[in-house]
Amino acid sequence: MPASKKTIRQSLLTASATLLALSLTAPAFADTTDTTDASPSESPTASPTATPPAHMSSLGGERLGRPGNQVSLGGGAPVLPADITARSWIVADAESGDVLAAHNAHWRLPPASTLKMLFADTVLPRFPRSTSHKVTSSDLAGIGAGSSVVGIKENQTYSVHDLWLGVFLRSGNDAVHVLSAMNGGVDETVKDMQAHAEDLQALDTHVVSPDGYDAGGQVSSAYDLTLFARSGLQKKDFREYCSTVRAEFPGVTAKNGKGTAGRSTFEIQNTNRLLAGDSDVTPYQGIAGVKNGNTTNAGATFTGVAERGGKVLLVTVMNPEKKEHNEVYKEAAQLLDWGFQASGKVQPVGELVAPKGVDTTAQPGANASGGASPGTGSGSTGGANASTKPVAASTAGARGGSSGIGVALGLAGGFLVLLAAGVFLVNRRWPLPDLMRRRR
Repeated sequence: MPASKKTIRQSLLTASATLLALSLTAPAFADTTDTTDASPSESPTASPTATPPAHMSSLGGERLGRPGNQVSLGGGAPVLPADITARSWIVADAESGDVLAAHNAHWRLPPASTLKMLFADTVLPRFPRSTSHKVTSSDLAGIGAGSSVVGIKENQTYSVHDLWLGVFLRSGNDAVHVLSAMNGGVDETVKDMQAHAEDLQALDTHVVSPDGYDAGGQVSSAYDLTLFARSGLQKKDFREYCSTVRAEFPGVTAKNGKGTAGRSTFEIQNTNRLLAGDSDVTPYQGIAGVKNGNTTNAGATFTGVAERGGKVLLVTVMNPEKKEHNEVYKEAAQLLDWGFQASGKVQPVGELVAPKGVDTTAQPGANASGGASPGTGSGSTGGANASTKPVAASTAGARGGSSGIGVALGLAGGFLVLLAAGVFLVNRRWPLPDLMRRRR
């Protein structure tokens, strides 16, 4: 495809999706409890409608804007699991970006603590992990009532490494607020996150709080959360933190019996049950992260990445209707099992789009084995001005079977149809660096 035509078509797709995102009004939700490691409240103050909107974004493919299951089974492909109750979910190839199957992929729903993936992808590259910070009372101001916390205390000093462990393992809103304070404050961090979401073309997302705590108008989608995970996994430190099962976290400094000041530690464990396991969930074979969440309005949410036989899959599950213990992990595991069995036997129903400005002419495999490229910042060496752009390399080309897919977007009572004969969904190959495997 000539470069000029490809650029025009990609611009049309992005511009149309942007218009759609602006035309869709985000539902308002009351502030309520963050229960990342608990069950949702019995009596939520507000609940999203169980019916998806008639018109959703078609970014990444026309079928991704349709309600209900979207899958194109080929010969020998297994059928989708019959007992998936999530309001929205997606299964995608993390490297090629192919969406293998989806259900209401662009439904804008409360994200809970899975929004911390966007927070980490935005802020993590800005501070070296060895940087120390003494916590003040103002750093901890504004944390929502009932929030999940790791146990940070004011007047104690923590390294950036400690704080990120608190974010990923315990989903600590206190750790998020301290890092936000270091980043110029909560309001500035929210602006940075929103700008980064737009760079990633995550147009379903509206950020209100950096920690994912329920807030009026705060929404994302299974599609966008998967984009956040895919971008974050390009960063070495992100991969390390999201795959860590347990760690020692600093306690308070106190004098021992000999009058010498010392500091205790306590163990924290990852609340991602596919990583750490639980009474009714075993660690998933090949799991390597990413993030879970649970609030009153959002219900249970989860994005995971796993590798088997050289295939790396991403799955996002939002708000299962079935409220059994650990249901979000059970449904995610079923979808991952299906994805590994179906890989190569289904036609993609869409794609995970590349971020704005990504070079789509690089050869597959470029920058595929290490951490961030120079200038991107991995979190361990990046400074305050390090770029938050994800490391990416990809190949542009037409995907077999995607020829002739039109993009239809519902806009303010009418339809804008891009009538472009032979429009291709460009398969932007985006290799992942070597994943940090789950520690045993």
